[in-house]
Amino acid sequence: MEADWPRDSLIVAAQGGDASAIAALVSGSHPHVQRFARSLCASPEDAEDSAQEALVILYRKIGTLRATGALASWMFRIVRNECLRRARRAWRGDDLADSVVVGSAEEDALDRLEAQRVAAAIAELPADQRRVLIMRDIQGHSGRAVADALGLSTAAMKSRLHRARATVRALLDVPAS
Repeated sequence: MEADWPRDSLIVAAQGGDASAIAALVSGSHPHVQRFARSLCASPEDAEDSAQEALVILYRKIGTLRATGALASWMFRIVRNECLRRARRAWRGDDLADSVVVGSAEEDALDRLEAQRVAAAIAELPADQRRVLIMRDIQGHSGRAVADALGLSTAAMKSRLHRARATVRALLDVPAS
């Protein structure tokens, strides 16, 4: 079975500024962040750079994370944004290391608000549903892998995933598709 994300108690200690907890959190999150980056970025080099950037952001901004259960979704979003930034830069042919893709202020504000809403909705899920949702929809594991990792039947995993998705949709007031 794959290593789990760091425990909530470690996240809380890191949020409080405990230097050893922050170091342990970054170290414990590293394999997950690398997996996210490998699955999202166009090249191995971009994946490595994006993972490193995400871990630096985690180190610097862990105190801004509101819900300990939202760590995985927060890190996924950071990695995704970094991979997208690198892809846009490559598409434009911009090889300057310090260039930054800047959207409109309104677009940036709306993206942040939406990310906060989604993270808050996921954080409100019961732990068993949150784990299934994160592993399946955020980390992208197969249904069988999620069921095996959590010691569930495929039917039980699908049921939890369905309830989790329905709850998140309801919390976000999104119509079912």
